[in-house]
Amino acid sequence: MKIYTRTGDAGDTTLFGGGRVSKDHPRVAAYGAVDELNAALGWAGTQIGDEPLQERLLTLQHDLFTIGGALAAVPREDGSRHPHLPPLPTERAEEMEGWIDEASGELPELREFVLPGGTPGAAALHRARTICRRAERKVVHLALHEAVEEDVIVYLNRLSDLLFSMARLANHRAGHPDVVWKK
Repeated sequence: MKIYTRTGDAGDTTLFGGGRVSKDHPRVAAYGAVDELNAALGWAGTQIGDEPLQERLLTLQHDLFTIGGALAAVPREDGSRHPHLPPLPTERAEEMEGWIDEASGELPELREFVLPGGTPGAAALHRARTICRRAERKVVHLALHEAVEEDVIVYLNRLSDLLFSMARLANHRAGHPDVVWKK
């Protein structure tokens, strides 16, 4: 199988389930931002030496691949999901809340604004958090114009909170304090 197809040379692309749209279409922007987020999580995993956090990041990467597929699919007229798409990880938002609570129990109380930084792993997780927020904005924009499963927005919102907590936790476990904003 060749990697290049030349079908997008004119600036358009094929959606899952058929149909072509411009590469600057809001749907392409949304699943592209989720793909960028997935890559950022992969990179963050290489920057931290904490195996439990790495395992959770890998789980999240699998989720994001599923979400990207759902976003790349042409909405069906009857509102149903395409039969070849795996189910969205709807239970993960609640699981992420548990992970955030676990991290919060290990971390010092948050009393100041935290700047992105610290260890390379924490900085990579903060970067992923900002990419997650951009992906969320792209998905919300798409949802204003076309059907998007509500669970996707919930997932991305919760994930950005988790990535913030994971960044703080990566610093904490490495013995590095939060980098706080000095007014």
